[in-house]
Amino acid sequence: MSLQLQMLGTGGAFAKKYYNNNGLLYCGNFTLLIDCGITAPLSLHQLGKSLDEIDAILITHIHGDHVGGLEELAFRMKYVVGRKPVLYIADKLVSPLWDNTLRGGMEQDESTSLEDFFEVRLLTEGQSTPLCNDLTVELIQTPHIPGKASYSLYINDEVFYSADMIFQPDLLKHLVYERGCRKIAHEVQLTRKGEVHTTLQELLSLPTEIQEKISLMHYGDEMEMYARETGEMNFLQQHKIYTL
Repeated sequence: MSLQLQMLGTGGAFAKKYYNNNGLLYCGNFTLLIDCGITAPLSLHQLGKSLDEIDAILITHIHGDHVGGLEELAFRMKYVVGRKPVLYIADKLVSPLWDNTLRGGMEQDESTSLEDFFEVRLLTEGQSTPLCNDLTVELIQTPHIPGKASYSLYINDEVFYSADMIFQPDLLKHLVYERGCRKIAHEVQLTRKGEVHTTLQELLSLPTEIQEKISLMHYGDEMEMYARETGEMNFLQQHKIYTL
């Protein structure tokens, strides 16, 4: 069964035009929300997507443009829809997500943990985990902010979906040449030095056969200025549905 990807937003943390870089992954009747940033609830509303249509959420790392919409989503699921959403998350992210991000706004008399709002399902780095029929996800820890865990995704052992990450050419070459990676959705920083992100110039240094597999996301509002400067790569567009 083919997978489809629809980005709720394709912008970086400071982008206003393109929203936060969050996506919906469709596998038959199963819908996975990859990250839930500040703009995710608004984008879902604009698409006419009901929360009932989301079967599970997967979080890659703890930054506002990736988890800032979880509080609204959790409250709406609990008090409007009446169910706990499934939350797939690495074990290293559970405590930071609750203690450092969500607890201040969500803790109440009867609700004192992440498990009170979500059906938490832990993912283990390096282990392929089935989320439904025809969909597996493997967490690959990739460097972003020193001292903070961040995970990219290897989907169905053939599609790489990057979290925010410092350029990892050896990983990309390993996935393509040794693990049969067909497609890559990769974050990109278009301007300035990429201290905690991958720059366009770095991605342009990759072999052509790898560039041809890459679609760019997590870019700034200046994206249109770079439309003809991405080599063999293309930009993912907000709300467009792509077959993977």
